[in-house]
Amino acid sequence: MVLDENTPLAEVQAFFANDLFASQACSCTITEASHGHAVTELEIAPIHRNAMGGVMGGAIFTLADYALAVACNMGENPTVSVSNSIEFLAGARGSRLIATCNADKSGRNLGFYTVDVTDELGTHVARMTATCFRRA
Repeated sequence: MVLDENTPLAEVQAFFANDLFASQACSCTITEASHGHAVTELEIAPIHRNAMGGVMGGAIFTLADYALAVACNMGENPTVSVSNSIEFLAGARGSRLIATCNADKSGRNLGFYTVDVTDELGTHVARMTATCFRRA
């Protein structure tokens, strides 16, 4: 399936529902999807918390990675990440996390992306940068 600007959001959501860890185990959802851009969300539940009560870094990374997967595959050849770096900036204060991914540069073979993760209160929780490779 080729995903592009004309693909309805429901079809994008159905396609990426096959990312079972993000969609089922972590309950991430897709709220926006277009070429080089995506927004994913996560309602924070007890399963997402670490032993100290904060949101586990792996849950934050999974949400960011899900946004990246959507953004880098919209209107492009199949694309996979090859390098990711994440900085955790603050603890989430709200009950929902929002990951917004945007392409910094989307080339023929490589794509460079930034994902910002906030909570619904506006707290900047994390920033992830990623380099992606496009398969021919």
